[in-house]
Amino acid sequence: MKARQLSISGAVEFTPVVYTDDRGTFVSPFEEPGFSEATGRPFELSRTIHSTSRRGVVRGIHFTAMPPAGYKHVYCARGRALDIAVDLRVGSPTFGDWDAVELDGESFRSLYLAEGLGHAFIALEDDTVMSYLCSTRYVPSEELSISPLDPRIGLPIPAGMEPLMSERDTVAVTLDEAAAREMLPDYERCRALFPLP
Repeated sequence: MKARQLSISGAVEFTPVVYTDDRGTFVSPFEEPGFSEATGRPFELSRTIHSTSRRGVVRGIHFTAMPPAGYKHVYCARGRALDIAVDLRVGSPTFGDWDAVELDGESFRSLYLAEGLGHAFIALEDDTVMSYLCSTRYVPSEELSISPLDPRIGLPIPAGMEPLMSERDTVAVTLDEAAAREMLPDYERCRALFPLP
């Protein structure tokens, strides 16, 4: 498994070896030794998530309040999606920036997002299946959102694509509003509490 640090600290792309023969495909999208070596931590699994989306669905920008914060490992089991890490950590040198990886059900690349990073994805094909490994349990009051259409962030929604979003994401606040409400994680606190690759 190969690991590549994205332009935002705490976001790592993983590329596994995919074995294909006349029977089909065999792959391990997550491997603990490679993950730990690249991130400096073991993965503490609390829950898994599975989502199916049609083309044009935009989910995010989601993050977990701090504390408790949380990290995740995401891969595409079928279809194709643009998976995006957004730096929401106030005081970070890349605050408000994003980096993206195209995930698909052929390469099985995956994305790790550390505490303090927002996560979004754009489904590029119908019947796109995303799988998540998450370090924290689901507590609705701790799950927060930033608008994926915030022009300050400028997510790369393909030209001509009409975003399909949940009501939660449609009414989510902008990055500036979230900062004014002190909803966002602090970069120095994240660095002190959690390992950053």
